[in-house]
Amino acid sequence: MNVLIALTFAICCCALAAQAADTTTTTTVTTNVTTETAQDDADEMARTGVMCHRGNCGCLEGVGMADTRERAIARCCYWGSHEVIDIGTARGRCGRWFACVRYKTELKLNYFWPRRSR
Repeated sequence: MNVLIALTFAICCCALAAQAADTTTTTTVTTNVTTETAQDDADEMARTGVMCHRGNCGCLEGVGMADTRERAIARCCYWGSHEVIDIGTARGRCGRWFACVRYKTELKLNYFWPRRSR
């Protein structure tokens, strides 16, 4: 009797595992998004509808979103406080404008140097 119960339990577990394997799908999405220019960043933000910093430009980067192109640029981080290198704007499906502004900066940050004790 115990063998029959154990065998029934094992068959049920195998059936559940097979069913879970049949219904589980893995989707891998690979995207080749270039962020070489501010326009590339703005296009990607407009495409996804998500405003965020994407670039590895090695400079300061500001992003903004608004109902007009000019307001989106004006809402970018650091606007008016640094020399502009590159500006990109794009209109998203939602009708909002996305902007990315890259700035020239002399700011050199090195977080790896130990702080001097006072």
